[in-house]
Amino acid sequence: MGEISASMVKQLREKTGAGIMDCKAALAESKGDMDKAVEFLRKKGLATAQKRAGRAMSEGVIESYIHMGGKIGVMVEVNCETDFVAKTDDFKEFARNIAMHVAAVSPVGIVPEDVPPEIVEKEKEIYRAQALDLGKPEKMLDKIAEGKLNKFFKESCLMNQPYVKDPNLTVADYLNDVIAKTGENITIRRFARFQVGE
Repeated sequence: MGEISASMVKQLREKTGAGIMDCKAALAESKGDMDKAVEFLRKKGLATAQKRAGRAMSEGVIESYIHMGGKIGVMVEVNCETDFVAKTDDFKEFARNIAMHVAAVSPVGIVPEDVPPEIVEKEKEIYRAQALDLGKPEKMLDKIAEGKLNKFFKESCLMNQPYVKDPNLTVADYLNDVIAKTGENITIRRFARFQVGE
């Protein structure tokens, strides 16, 4: 294993925002491979996020973002455990970035359970009709519709969407990174998106 230089640690910190000791450990674990070190830290962040999932979140911020000279507006509520974290730059930046993401991508809900049943039913009907038009057998229609519905959830639910500023991450990955960085449970509670003329 090559020597882990200070510049490698610095580079990994800039990429992930993790602490010096965590970066050193990740580089040691991955034998100096930067991509593997990032993956190691991401997995660690996910484990940390799962450990904190039960803790109450009664603090946070409401962030707004106005786009296209006032044509699109978004409000998002992001919660955390303490006022201390709510005031940090990392937390505020996260809330702002989520508002920008919602403006750009227009999700229909945070998770699949948030999507109104009437939208789900309408989507299923469309998928069934498309499959029927393609001459698929009647007994296969529900299975095909379910598969397409899962794809719809992946594309239209906030947590599953590729994050606009880094499409290699989902919004859930980005959230877990911020949880690992701040040391607190964080959740995107709700959002509203307004578009002129809609």
